[in-house]
Amino acid sequence: MTLKFGTSGVRGLVVDLKGQPARRYVAAFLKHLQSSKQMTGGRVLVGYDLRPSSPGIADDCLAAIAASGFEPIDCGAVPTPALALQAMTTGSAAVMITGSHIPADRNGLKFYKPAGEVSKADELGIVAALSEADVADWDGEAKNEHVVTLKAYRDRCVGLLAKGELKGWTIGVFEHSTVSRDLLGDVLGALGAQIVPLGRSETFVPVDTEAFSDSLFAPLPGWVNDHGLDAIVSADGDADRPLVMDAEGKFVRGDALGLLAARFLGAKTVVTPVTSNSAIERTGYFSDVVRTRVGSPFVVAEMENAEKVVGFEANGGTFVGDGFDLAPLPTRDAILPVIAALGLAAAEGISVAELIRRLPLQVAVADRLQNVPAERSGPFLARLQEDSAYAAEVFAPLEIANVNAIDGLQFHLKSGETVHFRASGNAPELRSYVEAGTAERAAGLLAWSMRALEKAVR
Repeated sequence: MTLKFGTSGVRGLVVDLKGQPARRYVAAFLKHLQSSKQMTGGRVLVGYDLRPSSPGIADDCLAAIAASGFEPIDCGAVPTPALALQAMTTGSAAVMITGSHIPADRNGLKFYKPAGEVSKADELGIVAALSEADVADWDGEAKNEHVVTLKAYRDRCVGLLAKGELKGWTIGVFEHSTVSRDLLGDVLGALGAQIVPLGRSETFVPVDTEAFSDSLFAPLPGWVNDHGLDAIVSADGDADRPLVMDAEGKFVRGDALGLLAARFLGAKTVVTPVTSNSAIERTGYFSDVVRTRVGSPFVVAEMENAEKVVGFEANGGTFVGDGFDLAPLPTRDAILPVIAALGLAAAEGISVAELIRRLPLQVAVADRLQNVPAERSGPFLARLQEDSAYAAEVFAPLEIANVNAIDGLQFHLKSGETVHFRASGNAPELRSYVEAGTAERAAGLLAWSMRALEKAVR
C-alpha cells in the first residue's frame, strides 16, 4: 500500500486509492469533523483535476459523503482554490481529488473543513478515525455546482485589477493539462490582455512548477520569441502553484511571485517557509516575516496569529488572511500571484523581468532528484546532520558555516551562499534549493548539488 498522509491530504498510487480506500478516508474525515464538533452535518463539496483517474475517485468520494449522512455536492473539474473558496463561502466541507504535480499513476485527496484547510491536528484525527469497514455504494445523484464554483472564483480573480489594466499586454497561457487552463485565459483576457493559448494536452502532464529544468518547459522560450509575448503564465495540475516566464525567457521564482502578491495586497505580515528566499526579511516591505516548516498547514497555522497577513510558499502558492478588502482564502492560490506580478509591472510601466530585477533578492534556483524513496533520503539526511565530518566530505571544497534544520537541512556556506536539501513530503523525491549572488554561480552550485545527491543516494 502506497498511501501516505501529508500536505493536508492523502496521496498514493491510483490502484491503492480508488474504490474503498478513498471512501474510507472521506468517511474518516467526516467522522473526525463530527467528533471534534467542527461540523455535524450539511454540505460536502467534491472537485477534481484533469488526471484520468480523478472523476472515478470523485464518485467514490460522493458515495462516502452520502453514506456518512452529509449532502454530496459535485463541483466537477475546478481549481483547488476555487473549491476552497466555495466551501468557505457556503460553510461547507470539501474534498479535492488531485495529485498536483506528481505522475498520472498517482492521485490524492485534499481535505477542507468549513473554516479552511485541515490542520496537522486534524490530520491525526482523520487517521485515528480511519476504519477498515467497507463504505456502501450509492446510486443517488449529487447536486451540481460546477458553474457557480467557477464563477465565484473567476469574479474574485478579475476583481483584483481595474478593467483593462492589462491592455496592450500579450500573454501566453501554457495550458497543458492544468485544470485552470481555460480560466486563466478568460481572466487575463477580461483584464484586457491579448491571450495566446499554448501547449494544450489532452493527456495528463505532471507539470512541477518548481523544476524549471524539466524537458516539458523546453519550448517556452521559443514561444516567447515566436509570438512576441510579454510573459507566459501557467499553473500546476490543480492550479494552486503558479508558473511565470518573463519576456526574456526566464522563469520567475515562486517565492518572488508570492512576495509580489504580498506587496500587491499591502500585507503587514508575511508567513513563508524556510525554503523561500533568505533575503525576504531584508526587503523592508513588511513589518514582520515569520518562517515555518514546508507545508501549507504550517503556513496557515502561523497566519492565524497575525492581521493583514499574506502567506506564500517557495512554489508561489499564495494564501490570503484577514485584514484586506479581498475576502480571506487561506489556501494556495496560483492565479492571485500571476495577476499581482502582471498588475504591478503594468502599473509601473515596466516589464516583468525588470520588476523582478528590482527585487533585492538572492538568485535562487531549485531542482529535484526523482524516484528517491524515504528509505534512501532519510538516512542520507540524518547522516548529514549528525556526522559533521561526513557533511564536510560531501560539501568539499565548499565550507559549511552553519546548518538550519527547521525542515530538511539548509546549509549556510562561508561564501554567503546556501544549499538546502529536503525530501518531498508527498512524492519520492529529494530536492535541492540553492541561493547565490549571481545566476551563473547559482546554476553552477545547483548542478554541483544535484551531482552530490546523485552520488549519495543512488
